[in-house]
Amino acid sequence: MKYRHLFFDLDHTLWDFETNAKQTLSQLFLTNELAAKGIPDFELFFERYSYHNERLWDRYTKGFIKQDELRWKRMWLALLDFKLADEPLAKLMAVQFLDLLPTRKSLFPYTIEILQYLQGKNYRMHLVTNGFENVQYNKIKNANLSPFFEQIITSEASGSLKPNKEIFDYAMHKAGAGAEESIMIGDNLDADIQGGINAGIDTIFVNHLNVVPHIQPTYVVYNLKELEDIL
Repeated sequence: MKYRHLFFDLDHTLWDFETNAKQTLSQLFLTNELAAKGIPDFELFFERYSYHNERLWDRYTKGFIKQDELRWKRMWLALLDFKLADEPLAKLMAVQFLDLLPTRKSLFPYTIEILQYLQGKNYRMHLVTNGFENVQYNKIKNANLSPFFEQIITSEASGSLKPNKEIFDYAMHKAGAGAEESIMIGDNLDADIQGGINAGIDTIFVNHLNVVPHIQPTYVVYNLKELEDIL
């Protein structure tokens, strides 16, 4: 076995953030009566939330904004797109969102099966995530992923964010892993794949969206079952 330690990303790799976030925001749309406040269509609101969330996460991972700003400004900017300048509502929805989101359980197809397969081959598996610590632990628990992972490394615990080398060094230290026996598996080219490269470890790009990679990973798979061809 070339690799002994598998470091997985969580959101958008195993845990289906898009589906879970949409279900959560759909509930908040009704709870907070956004239609009566001038937002006529949930799908439009979700599109604007997703747009702002992606861009704010990029700014967060690059160190331009803090965690708290990301949490509420994605709601604030989405509301503003519908001329709803209600900061208290944005901050309330931010809290509601992070309370409800981790209770969702949608995973990408074959997630449990591939983890069982890899566990059966005696790989040591770990998670490396930029997500918020309490939120991520609750997602993992509620989606029944806890039994598969030895170490859960968050940006908060490590004091660093992917793609910085420091979070991977911290992860390998916690796992007792060497770079030559480790591989990073994730969906984000800039965070997961560039991060693995920065740390000097091999990488697998989980290309769920069938994009053209602008960073060259060691391997590319288009669904989780294809990991069986590599590991």
